[in-house]
Amino acid sequence: MRLLIMGPPGAGKGTQAKLIAEHYGIPAISTGDIFRSMKTADTPLARQVRDIMNSGGYVSDDITNQIVAERLAEPDCEGGFLLDGYPRTLAQVETLDAALVGSGTPLDAVLALTADTDEVVARLLKRAEIEGRSDDNEDTIRVRLQTYADQTAPLLEVYGNHGLLVEVDGLGGIEEVSERVFAALDGKLAEGLVATAELVEDPS
Repeated sequence: MRLLIMGPPGAGKGTQAKLIAEHYGIPAISTGDIFRSMKTADTPLARQVRDIMNSGGYVSDDITNQIVAERLAEPDCEGGFLLDGYPRTLAQVETLDAALVGSGTPLDAVLALTADTDEVVARLLKRAEIEGRSDDNEDTIRVRLQTYADQTAPLLEVYGNHGLLVEVDGLGGIEEVSERVFAALDGKLAEGLVATAELVEDPS
């Protein structure tokens, strides 16, 4: 199964990503983790990324696309993957889609965890208090949520138009949310299998 997961801060995306990966036996690939691993990796690409980040620069779409492509080419991704944190721009969406369709391994679904803004703010404020994050106040949290909404909405629209978008309420207990997620993804996968079978039976 080839999946993307998206969701606002505080929606439990990281927790659900791990559970989804375990459930379907696929690697959960976080671009944030990849970039952090590049701080110590000794490859030409890692050194290039370190130079950019150390200078305060922005890692371009081209480099990000290359990093993800190299990760998806590794053997553990042959049976599928779950991407978290990529794509973030429309250009990255186009590059990923072209690469996957070109290799005959298109996405099966794009999971978007949804959450009421006020409830997410309350959840993140409670987390900030527990973890002692004094810089996480209501104003900064709402700015982060609005930034996510602004940047992600165009991507979700594209995937919705492609018939790949699966939206699931991300609020509730971990097991409760994961049950919703699995049911929604299993349903989406079944739809895809039916469509493929119909296409084989009637190729015209």
